[in-house]
Amino acid sequence: MTVLLYVAGVLAIVVGLAASIALHECGHMFPAKRFGVRVPQFFVGFGRTIWSVKRNGTEYGVKAFPLGGFVKLIGMLPPEEDPTRPARKDNAFTRLISDARHAEAELLVPGDEKRMFFRLPWWKKVIVMAAGPTVNLVIAFFLFGGVFWFHGVPETTTTVDSVAKCVMAVHEDQQPRACRASDPVAPALKAGLRSGDTIVAFGDTKITQYTQLQKLIRSNPDKKVVLTVRRDGKLVHLTATPSVNQLPALDGSTASVSVGYLGITPTQENVAKGAGYTIGQMGGYTKDTVQALGKLPVRLWGVAKAVVGVEKRDPNSPMSVVGVGRVAGEVASDDKVDIGDRIAFVVTLLAGVNLFVGMFNFVPLLPLDGGHIAGALYEALRRGLARLRGRPDPGHFDVARLLPVAYVMAGLLLVMTVLLVYADIVAPVA
Repeated sequence: MTVLLYVAGVLAIVVGLAASIALHECGHMFPAKRFGVRVPQFFVGFGRTIWSVKRNGTEYGVKAFPLGGFVKLIGMLPPEEDPTRPARKDNAFTRLISDARHAEAELLVPGDEKRMFFRLPWWKKVIVMAAGPTVNLVIAFFLFGGVFWFHGVPETTTTVDSVAKCVMAVHEDQQPRACRASDPVAPALKAGLRSGDTIVAFGDTKITQYTQLQKLIRSNPDKKVVLTVRRDGKLVHLTATPSVNQLPALDGSTASVSVGYLGITPTQENVAKGAGYTIGQMGGYTKDTVQALGKLPVRLWGVAKAVVGVEKRDPNSPMSVVGVGRVAGEVASDDKVDIGDRIAFVVTLLAGVNLFVGMFNFVPLLPLDGGHIAGALYEALRRGLARLRGRPDPGHFDVARLLPVAYVMAGLLLVMTVLLVYADIVAPVA
């Protein structure tokens, strides 16, 4: 059963990513066709074609390696450079650009003259290229939202899960240990609190959230207080005196502070959250993703050092599809975790990958979608400035001029992929 669950977790990620890739490419294809661009190919994966079918002038198919996908739009590059421009010197870069133009031109058929992507207005280019990564962000939103709504978000309640037997100095005892005879009895135990009690009032203050209760306990050290608890459907009044103890600060720092201590551990329950919560969380996740993209070169260098054994791999380092699949399989087969939590984790993992892929594709460098968006925006700016200055229309921006950058970026992406796949095999994230 464990092996089957492991395979199920891996397959869930592989199938989910393949579907996400297909939907990403649909995001490009549908507006492109709507704007009149001819789309001859739509494939999920790379390498040898294992299945394809042709419908309405477009060949749809699946290739052997489902590590990506592509949709072919006719006329991404102009078939020839503007003849009014001065001839450029013959070198490796100009020959590379010329070869790319010829490869594009070979796909043209009669009637394509007005169905080429580069002839679209700049705003239509932006819509076509932005639609793909936007689809990934929408997928991430709905996957996160589904988890938050159907599975819920763990929240601490005011119901007591367990009661400590004694008071121990947290700053001296970072690891749990058995109570000693010298340790004073915990105030909660002394007051008669039990597992399952729900604290509804702290003195005269009504309690609605655990964070509220926690702050009240901390701010009342060595002060007697009446706790009102609901036990077996009845209200019970207990008298407790929170002791003075050194506890970690609530601001996330490592400092310890002298505060009141009761000695209870609250229960947690999953609470359904709506669209507003999802939007808020997506905002935070997006910010974290942008920061992670900024640190990507440094983290890749760390992965490279882990591969050669110089240092241990950072648990927060980037992973390839292999690593993501392994993590999904391990969690899915962990029988110590509730099945609902396992499913939620795998779905959340897939959502996180979609969020990263969407944001990564907005990076304004070819061959990423963001590079084409940047080219279209530059075209709009250049034409707008020309109009303001009363100069002739400079025409469409020739993206082919950026092909050297695209090839360098493609090479770097290939190296990154190989590095991460190899690292996930020989030095996986622990």
